[in-house]
Amino acid sequence: MAHTLLMCGRVADRIPIPNPLEAPMSLLARRIAFALPPLARRLAFALPPLAALVASAPAFAQDGPPVVDSGDTAWVLTASALVLMMTLPGLALFYGGLVRAKNMLNVLVQCFAAAAVVGVFWIVAGYSLAFSGDGAFFGDLSNLMLRNVGLDSVTANFASPSRNIPEYIFVMFQGMFAIITPALIIGAVVERMRFSVFIAFMLLWMVFVYCPVAHMVWSGPGYLFGKGAIDFAGGLVVHMTSGISALVAAIMVGKRKGYGKQSMAPHSLPLCLTGAGLLWAGWFGFNAGSALSASPLAALAFVNTSTAASMATLSWGAIEWLHRGKPTALGAATAAVAGLVAITPACGNVGPGGALAIGFGVALLCYCTVTFLKPMIGYDDSLDAFGVHGVGGTFGAIASGVFATTLGGGATKAAQILIQLEGVLIVAVLAPVATFLILTVLKLVFGTLRVSEEEEFNGLDLSAHHESAYAFGTGAQSE
Repeated sequence: MAHTLLMCGRVADRIPIPNPLEAPMSLLARRIAFALPPLARRLAFALPPLAALVASAPAFAQDGPPVVDSGDTAWVLTASALVLMMTLPGLALFYGGLVRAKNMLNVLVQCFAAAAVVGVFWIVAGYSLAFSGDGAFFGDLSNLMLRNVGLDSVTANFASPSRNIPEYIFVMFQGMFAIITPALIIGAVVERMRFSVFIAFMLLWMVFVYCPVAHMVWSGPGYLFGKGAIDFAGGLVVHMTSGISALVAAIMVGKRKGYGKQSMAPHSLPLCLTGAGLLWAGWFGFNAGSALSASPLAALAFVNTSTAASMATLSWGAIEWLHRGKPTALGAATAAVAGLVAITPACGNVGPGGALAIGFGVALLCYCTVTFLKPMIGYDDSLDAFGVHGVGGTFGAIASGVFATTLGGGATKAAQILIQLEGVLIVAVLAPVATFLILTVLKLVFGTLRVSEEEEFNGLDLSAHHESAYAFGTGAQSE
């Protein structure tokens, strides 16, 4: 796979196995040998050099595909399902619990739409655009409709050393990443973006933002891949792209009616915490699955993932306790996600100590962003998609170089940090510019990006789907 594990040293326990043919012959073996007839004795003494000669002979190429590693295959299959669980129902419940009751169903449907729309797009063209071709910045359509993709193992272009898993599994694992990324942007535009606009936006955004960045970072010929940028599981590709794009979308769509003047508190924090818990569990597939093997590297990513999330939750709670006088449930859920976001790019390249530092740093940085920066500037990033994913992903991408114990293309720590900064700069320019252009075009096509005032007042559950999340009432009464 073209994750940063391609460029970094592997964590592997290799125990040398002595060659018994090179060891001195025991006394018992010599007596047996001398007891043999002369011809047998000659054969006995000729076997060691003959065996050594055979061992040093060049191996002939094997016919047929490599043998699939069942353990690695089983783990990546499981990891793919865990990543899908992050979107459905993890992110759906996390975001759904944070909005007002009249808009909860709309958020859940948007997450389902991401799984459906991006799931189809990924098979038709997305995988090809992200992982095919020899371009440094863009893929091609050589694998359109998964053409030329069969039951072969993943080649060295995607993993080094090559992982003996069917390429179909690699396609689906990456497809789960593609599904959740535009779904993260929902958090910045909930309760006012038109459903039709959101569908069109996802498709265009995948073509012009996600696929190019994924190709640059994770595909063998990609520019940042060649530079040696560390992005083990998607700090640049997933969180920075979605988080920064979310800020642009929030500004262009505009604030919710009554924002800053009336209460817009979450309608169900238990659902929010449940979603956050599912995200935490699914994130093990997200990060440890990116090793593409049931290996020590996967174990390291697993340990770092939970360590950073725990540290971020603990640190956020302490900061909130000191600042507000008490820790909150919303703070705990937000902190856990922030810690998971920040460790994502670094989880295969830092030690547990680095994971602790990243967890603490992202808690402090994201807390200041959502508590002080957002009110100061006044943008309506409704569910803090930018404050958590944009800021946390950026911090994690830079911290990957700072705390790395295995480096990418950089010969020194300083060189690695500069490579990370270059990757951050590229994404920080590409994502907002492309998002602005996409939304500008969609505004011309659809006439407006948001629902009418009446539809917003009644809630998007009714206006977009003619349904309500609750058996009684219209949902418009729940502000």
